[in-house]
Amino acid sequence: MAKKHVAAPGGAQMPGPGGQHGARIEKARDVRGSVRRLLSYLRPYAWALIGVFLLVVVSSILDLLGPYFMGRAIDESIQARDLVGLRYIALLMLATYLGSGLAGVLQNVMMARVSQSMMQELRRELFEHLQTLSLAFFDRNPHGELMSRLTNDLDAISRVLSQNVTSLFSGLLTLIGIMIMMFTLNFWLALGSMIVFPLMMWLVGFVGKRTRKGFREYQMRIGQLNGQLEEMFSGQRVIVAFGREASALAEFDAINAQVQDVGVRAQTYSMMVPPLMGILSNANIAILAGLGGWMALQGLATVGTIATFYNYSRKFAAPLRQLGNLYNQIQSALAGAERVFEIIDHEPELIDTPDALPLENIAGDVTFDHVDFSYVPGVPVIKDMSLHAEAGQTIALVGPTGAGKTTIINLLTRFYDIDSGAILIDGHNIHDVQKACIRRQLGIVLQDTFLFTGTVMENIRYGRLDATDDEVIAAATLANADQFIQRLPQGYQTELSERAGNLSQGQRQLLAIARAVLADPRILILDEATSSVDTRTEVRIQEALLKLMEGRTSFVIAHRLSTIRDADKVLVINQGEIIEQGNHEELLAQQGFYYNLYMSQFRGKTAPVSAETAKPVLV
Repeated sequence: MAKKHVAAPGGAQMPGPGGQHGARIEKARDVRGSVRRLLSYLRPYAWALIGVFLLVVVSSILDLLGPYFMGRAIDESIQARDLVGLRYIALLMLATYLGSGLAGVLQNVMMARVSQSMMQELRRELFEHLQTLSLAFFDRNPHGELMSRLTNDLDAISRVLSQNVTSLFSGLLTLIGIMIMMFTLNFWLALGSMIVFPLMMWLVGFVGKRTRKGFREYQMRIGQLNGQLEEMFSGQRVIVAFGREASALAEFDAINAQVQDVGVRAQTYSMMVPPLMGILSNANIAILAGLGGWMALQGLATVGTIATFYNYSRKFAAPLRQLGNLYNQIQSALAGAERVFEIIDHEPELIDTPDALPLENIAGDVTFDHVDFSYVPGVPVIKDMSLHAEAGQTIALVGPTGAGKTTIINLLTRFYDIDSGAILIDGHNIHDVQKACIRRQLGIVLQDTFLFTGTVMENIRYGRLDATDDEVIAAATLANADQFIQRLPQGYQTELSERAGNLSQGQRQLLAIARAVLADPRILILDEATSSVDTRTEVRIQEALLKLMEGRTSFVIAHRLSTIRDADKVLVINQGEIIEQGNHEELLAQQGFYYNLYMSQFRGKTAPVSAETAKPVLV
């Protein structure tokens, strides 16, 4: 049995598991797993990473030699007043610091190339996986939340990889190198310098756990804020039309306040590390000064050695402070990685079976065999529906709003899988046929027209990407769109704004019809395709559609019954069931539900409607 879903298409979100609206995917908590998976994306760049690591080693070693040479200069040259030796050691120090800086520049350049290449692949994998997910997934998850994962979460990962990975390696190597140099020069001074080290490590670990939790919640709240913004921007005209600016601002302020609260908590923990590390570092300097001074007085250490230890102690604290500063970014990146991998790990709900067959050049015979479907388990939308459309027939679907007409189309296109029964095309169960083969042979004009940012020519060509300009123009002419296109500032090369806001709703509908004409489908689906055009334009479109529907199986959803008088079969849908069927004349003669609809539209007569027929249902 096919999987059930928790949202209705296109419109309001339905409650998901647990009664939540717009339910989010459960958050992962496997930080080590996320780290391992991030490292797996770096595997193809292993040689480049080895080069980066070697440069980090060279840079760290050269950087550590500077304090060592300083100590030698004090003990061997300054105290002996050896100017030649001092000049030689000074040149060595200059060379080591220049070499360390050059190696640092090279490692950063190489790491930037590696990180951006990896992010390109991860970004592509995430977007590619989103294309495999069903419409039910997008119904359940706010679009702004998904956008946040593609942008904010991936950016958090990118920043850590490009800017902080080399710093992390360098800091760790510097710590290890300093400890080796310290214990090599003077065991007791080194031991004294290590007194505060365990406390520093405990501090980083203690704060880190709380920082990771805070940044995970912060990333989630940012996703919610993005979802709110996306919805408000898309519905700005509705907000203005109903004077709901104050209400929209109140909703934004509520979510924005949550982001602030969570951000303050996360940042407070992360910002605790630098000052506390500074205190511990200064305490370490005080310990070293006291111990070193006493050892110098006792003849157990030279002044140069103490100076070397002083510099090493400063350098020792710097990587720890640096690691502390990196912690918030690292935790933010891990939280982002978890959220990205949650999407990638989400199994597609509509997948081809392993033995799914290709189905090319279909005739267009369609059968619904006792089909049941529900968006929400236990709330049936389509009930035991059976229908048959012969190849080339025009089937009209009529009925009140919410009867299930659009749902029938969504099931035929396999935007959703049915709960039980079967849908057949040319005798083949669509569950056993490759989805791509079915959809290539379907032409769809939806009530809610969507056009992409780009030229008019590009939007029509979306129906068939290999179409020539002449074929695009011919399709637009057949859809009666050519006349208004020619009047646009640049004709077919006119750039459309976001969601084609610079066109009227009727013009957008005409372009959508032209796109379907160009696709040359075997099965044509028209969901209120002429609902947004005036009566005069509707007549012209009807003429074009009649030519388009010749020889094709067509499913037409229409509330204006004048548009489906010539249909071969009219199916009257109510509450997910076919309650009447026949052609226009036959249904009028029955004087039933269809007759009442027709009379209310064209003769001003309204037949009584029962409470049952008036009962609201899901679309």
